[in-house]
Amino acid sequence: MKTPKVSVRHLKKSFGQGEGRVEVLKNINLEIYSGETIALTGKSGSGKSTLLSLLSGLDAPDEGDLFIDGENLSRMPEKELTRFRASRMGIIFQQFHLVSTLSAYENVLLPLELMKHPQAMNRALELLESVGLSHRSQHLPSELSGGECQRVALARALAISPSILFADEPSGNLDEETGGKVMDLLFGMVENTKTTLVLVTHDPDLAKRCSRVVHLEHGSLL
Repeated sequence: MKTPKVSVRHLKKSFGQGEGRVEVLKNINLEIYSGETIALTGKSGSGKSTLLSLLSGLDAPDEGDLFIDGENLSRMPEKELTRFRASRMGIIFQQFHLVSTLSAYENVLLPLELMKHPQAMNRALELLESVGLSHRSQHLPSELSGGECQRVALARALAISPSILFADEPSGNLDEETGGKVMDLLFGMVENTKTTLVLVTHDPDLAKRCSRVVHLEHGSLL
C-alpha cells in the first residue's frame, strides 16, 4: 500500500482567549501523496491559510498530528522543525517575503548557503535564469515589479529542491496577465521536478489545474 507523503490526523486549531476562542480548524484528516498537486479552496475565513501554516510547520496545532515523510512535525522540537523546513520545504507567500536589503540573486542564494549547498552560487544563477531573471540578478526587490518579485520568490522556494512546495495565493497580488505567467511558470517547474504542491487559491481555474481539490468550509474538509 502506498505511503502518504503528508498525513494529517485529527488536526485542530483555534484562536483567541477564554470564551472568545474561535475554532478555525475542526478535526482535519487529510492524506497527500508524493507528486500530487493539491488545491486548498474555500471562502475567505474558511481556514485555508491556517491549514497551510500548520502543514508547513509555521504554526502548531492545538491537537492532532502532522506527518511529512514519516516525521511527526507536531511533536518535533522547534530547532529540529526549523532545520526540517529549511531542508525539505519550499514556501511561496502572496506578499513575496523577500529580504529587502538583498538582491534577487542573494535572496535565492540565501537558503542554499544556509544548507551549505556545494554549488550554491551556480545553483542560484541557474534558478534565476530558469525564471527569466538572470538580467535582473543584482536588483533589489524595491527595483523589481510584483511579477518579478514573485518569480524570485519561486526560484528561492525551489532552490533546495524541496520535496514539498506550499503556495499561499501566489498570484493574489498580481494583475491577471502577470499572475497567469507566474502560475504557468510554477506549474511547469513543479511538473518538471515532480515536486508535491499544496496551493491555497480562491481561483477555480487554478484549482482545476491541480490533480486534486480539497475544499474547506467553516474549518472542516468537505
